[in-house]
Amino acid sequence: MQETVRTITALRGHVLQFSGDPFCDNPAEALTDWPDGLIITENGKITAIGDAVELLKTLPSDAVLYDHSGKFILPGFIDCHVHYPQTEIIASYGAQLIEWLNTYTFPAEAKFGDIEYARRAADVYLQQSFANGITSASVYCTIHPESVDALFEQAARYNMRIAAGKVMMDRNAPANLRDTAQSGYDQSKALLEKWHGQGRALYSITPRFAPTSTPEQMEATGALWKEHPEALVQTHTSENRQELEWVGELYPEHPDYVGVYEHYGLLGKGCVLGHGIYLNDREKAVLHETGTSIAHCPTSNTFIGSGLFDVRGSHFTHQPIRVGLATDVGGGSSFSILTTMRTAYEIAQLQGYSLHPVQAYYLATVGSAKTLYQEDRIGNIKVGMEADFAVIDPLSTPLIRHRMGYANSLIDQLFIQMILGDDRAIAATYVDGKRVYSQA
Repeated sequence: MQETVRTITALRGHVLQFSGDPFCDNPAEALTDWPDGLIITENGKITAIGDAVELLKTLPSDAVLYDHSGKFILPGFIDCHVHYPQTEIIASYGAQLIEWLNTYTFPAEAKFGDIEYARRAADVYLQQSFANGITSASVYCTIHPESVDALFEQAARYNMRIAAGKVMMDRNAPANLRDTAQSGYDQSKALLEKWHGQGRALYSITPRFAPTSTPEQMEATGALWKEHPEALVQTHTSENRQELEWVGELYPEHPDYVGVYEHYGLLGKGCVLGHGIYLNDREKAVLHETGTSIAHCPTSNTFIGSGLFDVRGSHFTHQPIRVGLATDVGGGSSFSILTTMRTAYEIAQLQGYSLHPVQAYYLATVGSAKTLYQEDRIGNIKVGMEADFAVIDPLSTPLIRHRMGYANSLIDQLFIQMILGDDRAIAATYVDGKRVYSQA
């Protein structure tokens, strides 16, 4: 029997841990930090966190030490809603949601029946994610099973905690991008049974959104989740006013958009709905009661002109909803989670609310982990959790270096990074305790 090789790594730097919920507690008190800290990991799990001077004494001689002194070490960012096949159409001009799908998305996605093409696209997507400190994601593939296999295969090279699924569409899409209620069910079931729980892979049942699925497909999708409640579900809701009207025409028997998913058994713990901009009071109550989550996609919502998500209203209510942060590439205009946080801040400002920087970083880490019901595994730096980290260089550009000279607190420093920072600020990224990206 082959003996397991022990792999111990340690990271030294300014370690940040979420010790509370900044939407419930005083944000400044929801963060614990070690200015000269050390994280020790063994075989992809965190085994110790604390003051570097003390913990270095306990480090075995064969441990690998990465010294990031003077840099922030945060939990790896989690992108809870993204379309990897749309990487090639990021920054496409002049369309809102429905036109966006027809003009850009569908032609791009039609290429993903070619497994080699899909593998190359998956590798580009993962490298861009790592370069932006993203260590986990919930990813839409295309209707092609090959697109799912390609992404999971590439992610498995890094033992990455990733959720993904085959898009299901049997109407209102080009003929070459439609499945059927039966084939969508059969292919999704086969992929789920193949990939879910393999390494750190999670399968997410993925009807694109209600307008591109018939009632028959929605019923089959709900049946699949009932058969496999261990899986996740991802889809879209209330992104665009025209979309809302379309759903009302296609599903007139249901009270609202969320009511469609409710009817077919597609709400609950592990379901992440993208956008949720135009939710009514009934929908918000149902999401709270069922434990259904929302992916806040700020750069997409502004770039495609969809609207402004109410992050304050989703938290400060007697019926709060789980919310995470997402790039939504390629409708989203950046892979940078720092840029995504900045846009979330700007959207909140337009609604009269100043999103606290600790709240923003929380949304991108613990918040996104909670949308996937994976907060016991990822999204924070605590003993026993998986060893995924993003390292931020706080002096990554001349302007940031200048501005940091006038920062008065750790909160100021973090805010400067999320307003002025981008991929240049990511010094290194670690997945499963291993370095997968470094600027050096």
